[in-house]
This record gives sequence, structure tokens and C-alpha cells, in this order.
Amino acid sequence: MNHNIPFSQNKLLHLLIVTFAIFWGILAISPIDRMQWLIENLLPVGTIIALALSYKKFAFSNLSYLYLLIFIFLCLHTYAGHYSYEKTPFDMWLKSSFHTQRSFYDCIVHFTFGLFWTYVFREILIRVAVQHRFWSYTIPVAIALSFSSTFEIIEMLAAILAGGQAAGEKYVGLQGDVFDTQKDMGLALIGGMISMGILAWIAWRKKSRVVTHERVI
Repeated sequence: MNHNIPFSQNKLLHLLIVTFAIFWGILAISPIDRMQWLIENLLPVGTIIALALSYKKFAFSNLSYLYLLIFIFLCLHTYAGHYSYEKTPFDMWLKSSFHTQRSFYDCIVHFTFGLFWTYVFREILIRVAVQHRFWSYTIPVAIALSFSSTFEIIEMLAAILAGGQAAGEKYVGLQGDVFDTQKDMGLALIGGMISMGILAWIAWRKKSRVVTHERVI
């Protein structure tokens, strides 16, 4: 873990910041829906501010940022925000090639939120709450699910402010699916369970090898 690297010497973090700034700047030009773009960008802007303010007291490892996983997730979200999620080139390709009725890019973002951010939450849990073993794998999944549900609630409130049932459904992206919200949260839960399951399996394999080696000796 190299979370003690001063910011001035953290070359990987510098590269990620510059790359994301360029990526964000390009996608800030003429988004499909400027108001929705502004709302969607509250997440990446808030995340970057929080990471910047906490860096001196709590710098994640480069694996945890995590620098890299957060960077990938923010890029996925920023890309979708430019196209208002439903009209990404990926979804347009799916609809033209496979005649799908709804957009699926949002499913990818919800899944990767659980898949990537549970690593971040686990590192915080281990270093701050000193949690290990079983709880260090289950609590991060619960946190990811709670954040996912909180986002859906905020999205619902924003949709109410948008006015009217049709406008509200369009904003939250139901796409005619009354269970869209539950499916989004379910994808975040599945992503989190997969990532923590992989970590738990790796830890178990390492422990098994150590025990086997000690027995041989």
C-alpha cells in the first residue's frame, strides 16, 4: 500500500487527474441536455472535491483510488451524462443492431459502482474502523447498496421537481419499466458481492497456501 506518497510525487494520480480533466472538458461541450448534465456532474465534482480535501489525512492506495477504479467509474458516468444516459452511442448501437427496446448503459454504470466502490469502502473500513475478516467484506457491500438507494431517492426528488409524471419518468430513466429503480440497486448489489467475493477468495487462497506451507515445513 503506497498511501503515504506525497501528492507532488504521486505521478499516477497526476496522470489520472490530467486525463480526466481533458475527458471531462471535451464532454462538457454541447451535451444533449445541459440541465441534466449539470445535475449528473454533481457526483464527479463532489467526489473529486472530497478526495482533494481528504488527501493529506487519508490518501488511498493507488490501487484503491482505487485511484484507478474511481477514475474509471467517473469516466463512465461522465460519458453517460453527456448523452443523458439514454442516448449513448453504445445504446444507439444496441438498438440498431439488436433492436433492443431500452437503454442498457445505465445498467453498466450501476453495476460498476458496486464492483469498484466496494474496494474503496473496504479500504476506509480497514484503516479507520479497523475491521477485518468477515465484516470487512460484507459491510462494504451494504454501504454500496445504501449509496445506490440514496442516489435513487435523490433522483426521485429531482424528478418530482421536474414536474409532471411524464417528465419525472423521463428524468429518472424508467423507460417503461416500473422496476427500473430496484434493478439498478440490484446491479450495484451484485457488483459489490462479486468484487468482495473475489477478494475473499483470494484471501482464502493465500491463507490456505500459508497453512499448507507450514505443514510441509
